[in-house]
Amino acid sequence: MHTESVIFSFFLIFTGAALLATLSLYFRQPLLLAYIVLGAILGPFGLEWVVDTELLADVAHVGIIFLLFLIGLDMQPSHLLQMLRKGYMVAFISSVAFALLGFVVGYGFGFSMIESLIIGASTMFSSTIIGIKLLPTTVLHHKQTGELVVGLLLLQDLLAIILLTLLTTLGQQFSQGLELSLSADLLISLGALPMVMLAALGFVRWVLLPLIKRFDRFHEYIFLLALGWCLGLAELAHSIGLSAEIGAFIAGVSLASSLISQYIAINLKPIRDFFLVLFFFSIGASFNFPLMHSIWFQCLVLATLVVTIKPVVFGWIIRPICKSKATSWEVGFRLGQTSEFSILIATLAASSMLISESASLLIQATAILTFVASSYLVVWNFKSPIAVKDHLRHD
Repeated sequence: MHTESVIFSFFLIFTGAALLATLSLYFRQPLLLAYIVLGAILGPFGLEWVVDTELLADVAHVGIIFLLFLIGLDMQPSHLLQMLRKGYMVAFISSVAFALLGFVVGYGFGFSMIESLIIGASTMFSSTIIGIKLLPTTVLHHKQTGELVVGLLLLQDLLAIILLTLLTTLGQQFSQGLELSLSADLLISLGALPMVMLAALGFVRWVLLPLIKRFDRFHEYIFLLALGWCLGLAELAHSIGLSAEIGAFIAGVSLASSLISQYIAINLKPIRDFFLVLFFFSIGASFNFPLMHSIWFQCLVLATLVVTIKPVVFGWIIRPICKSKATSWEVGFRLGQTSEFSILIATLAASSMLISESASLLIQATAILTFVASSYLVVWNFKSPIAVKDHLRHD
């Protein structure tokens, strides 16, 4: 893509996003829906004005990295361990229940065993972007709702990383005609996780914080140092078999105990929002609408079951550790969708020839439908930065 076309694409995306966002606010609709609809209109299956969706998806991925970095900046290491201890059993039970739901639906509609297993795996996860983006800052920092949502999403992200690594291994072995087996690379990557965390904490204590203290008068330097630390650790994690998201989160956690963490968080939020607009646009732009006629009913059934059953299951499982029944239900509704990881799973499995294009489209369409439906439920009924009712709008 030439420079001129990149600039023109950005012009179309952000001008169009501003126009549709204005309409969304007038008609009290979630802004996330405007970005997805814009992608569908301008993308290769719409007007074909923006066609290089792979480039946009790569650029938009930076938004997820910054999102995880900002989450980490709000998590003291001791607080994080406490949350993970509270939520690991909930994450395990809910993952099994949702995987079974997806498997039964997939197998019931005639998909093969391996396709049904992957469809089931894709329904285990909830969206980190939706979950965090719709949490008010005060809830994210100080309320049990925020602690449970973030803790469960982090555990799911770890599980998603394991699954993506496993799918990569299976896809490589399947394409080479080898006997399927669990790769030692997976175990090595997981074993490296605590080492990366300890190394990050040490580097921050002995290198980054002294530099920040010495040059804290130069705000531009602090900004560049934070960006370099976030993206550098993200790339390191990716290079050893983890994900860039986990690396960015570790980078944030390692800085969370410092006095400079909230200053960094405030200054990076506009950059995060810029890339997240691109992320949701790329979801709408990359969706293959012409193929929907063959599986629209399956998509509708699976999406409906996810949106209705996930809040109930989460609300029931979380209730014993919640302060109130209302909190458990709110957490359930905030996690009542599939995930951006579901789209990654579908893409990876399809490219590895583990599933058909129809199965991949089912997973992606379910993700988009549940993104939209879940966002509606949250912004109409719970506090969020983009709530459609004035008394629910908080940040």
